[in-house]
Amino acid sequence: MPETTRELLTSGGWKELAFGPFRDQVTIHWIRPFEDDQPGVALLKYEAGASVPRHQHQGLETILVLDGVQSDEAGDYGSGSYVVNAPGTEHSVWSDKGCVVLIQWDRPVKVLDAE
Repeated sequence: MPETTRELLTSGGWKELAFGPFRDQVTIHWIRPFEDDQPGVALLKYEAGASVPRHQHQGLETILVLDGVQSDEAGDYGSGSYVVNAPGTEHSVWSDKGCVVLIQWDRPVKVLDAE
């Protein structure tokens, strides 16, 4: 990751980045889109009350919570939390008050529950 991107993430500069549609009430800023077999890296911004339906991880997923609180069935993860979801694991995700996370997926997830 370029040093300028790292500085933007740690200093709150992500607030100035452009985010586009991802899911209902969740927007995305791609740092590195999926390409061939390379992982995808992005920022996800959850509005208050936003959720992502139950899904299965087809590859490793790592998350760093930059702001707010992200939740899943295992608990709540506040700013600074680092979450690892192994291939084959399943969960749904939500944020009661909103959050921003840095996420890296080895492979796209498979959505199990329709919204």
